[in-house]
Amino acid sequence: MSTAKIYSAIPFGFDGHLVAVECDANRGLPALNIVGLPSRSIDESRQRIRSAINNSLFTFPASKLTVNLAPADIKKTGSHLDLPIALSILVASSQLLQSDVEDKAFVGELALSGEIRPVRGIINIIETAKRNHLKQLFIPADNAKQAALVANDFQLIPVKNLREVWLQLKSISHISPLKQIVKNTEKDKHKHVLLDEICGQSHAKRAITIAVAGRHNILFYGAPGIGKTMLAEAARDLMPPPTLNERIEITKLNSLISSQSIIATTRPFRTPHHHITISNLIGGNQSLLPGEISLAHRGILFLDEFPEFTTHAIEALRTPLESKQVTLSYLGNKITYPADFMLIAAMNPCPCGYLGTGIKECVCSPISIQNYRKKLSGPILDRIDMTVMLNPLNTSVLLKNTTFSTQQDASAKIQIHRAIRQQHTRFHDNTIFNSALSSSQIVQRLQLTPSAKTLLDTAANKLQLSARAYFKLIKVAQTIADLDQLPKIDEPQIAEALSYRQPF
Repeated sequence: MSTAKIYSAIPFGFDGHLVAVECDANRGLPALNIVGLPSRSIDESRQRIRSAINNSLFTFPASKLTVNLAPADIKKTGSHLDLPIALSILVASSQLLQSDVEDKAFVGELALSGEIRPVRGIINIIETAKRNHLKQLFIPADNAKQAALVANDFQLIPVKNLREVWLQLKSISHISPLKQIVKNTEKDKHKHVLLDEICGQSHAKRAITIAVAGRHNILFYGAPGIGKTMLAEAARDLMPPPTLNERIEITKLNSLISSQSIIATTRPFRTPHHHITISNLIGGNQSLLPGEISLAHRGILFLDEFPEFTTHAIEALRTPLESKQVTLSYLGNKITYPADFMLIAAMNPCPCGYLGTGIKECVCSPISIQNYRKKLSGPILDRIDMTVMLNPLNTSVLLKNTTFSTQQDASAKIQIHRAIRQQHTRFHDNTIFNSALSSSQIVQRLQLTPSAKTLLDTAANKLQLSARAYFKLIKVAQTIADLDQLPKIDEPQIAEALSYRQPF
């Protein structure tokens, strides 16, 4: 009997931690003790590991086994360490040699039969193994699809069961390392909505085109059934497909909440219900998993019935909307997730939805209307670049157009792609959009004509705009100029940007 050391890794926030699994086999009453701040799920793995070793035709040693998960000051959760713990026992009982596992790392959940099941956060684990200069990483075969996204410069060995791992380590059989694959065989099942399907609302269609081109946060308000949700759904398809790096980021975040090996090929479109808790919206609790705002990273977060969300949930959006990230903490652990999303919010003019619409009489009391609108504080509205009112439709025109066209949608996509290229060329960075510019970047990079500057200052004084709102006007105007292929911001662009700051 001897000691063993096996390397593994666990996801920790948007990053990961290297874990050394040490096993010591000594004389004493047969037992398996796991120390090093394991969670209950790891403590329960003792029975899984015992059965997996026996059912894989190995011998579980009849000795006192102590497994230490180092570093001992980091809480270990999940089932990621089942495989390395089992291998450490095999090494400690001389069924494997320490030299067999040198410079390698292992991760996977064990079934009672010895099969290896997929785990969450596989991309975090791979990045951690790379960072620590390990030569090989053995991963569950069911995680192979996601793992192949980042397999271009690292040896990843997909394995199906414990016996297969042993045969590979003993060079009895050979499993070829994964090659990088960026395609996804999963069909895109999301609902596609084109701008042409939305009747009327030309002003709102122009607004959503501007918002998508510059990644501006936008708020639609108007009567129920008027097209707010359809405009938000159309925005998803107006966005260009994610780049490879963006697909890795999106996939990485989704892999933290699910062990399903699906590669992201489209941008996320998250639509949480207004009864969602703050921890599910922002992220957090004991598990410190990402919330909806992080799962919407590089995509759209659509908050329908915006004022129906709790005040605490709405106010919790303040910092992420500015910093494009969210920091969570629990019992001394602090992690940061990216949250670079485009916010699309929708609301009715009042609780019943018909105030000032002319469709039907509003039945809300003045105090209920006031309380409804007070849910959206000044600081939150200040972080929304565009506010657009949708006008009631004349139902007599709904069935008039019998021929379907995609002209509006195609034209908007061309304009958006052209404006995005213009922004990337201006900032020499493929990740920066007009909405993310700082005040110093606006002063240094954007140009306004004298008449545009005069109109902007006059409007800012009259509307008593904050400094944040002042700069957001310039950002929206610059996106309009990019869509119109203009080198400078002129009066018409400022005037149009002002039209998207409608009070309600």
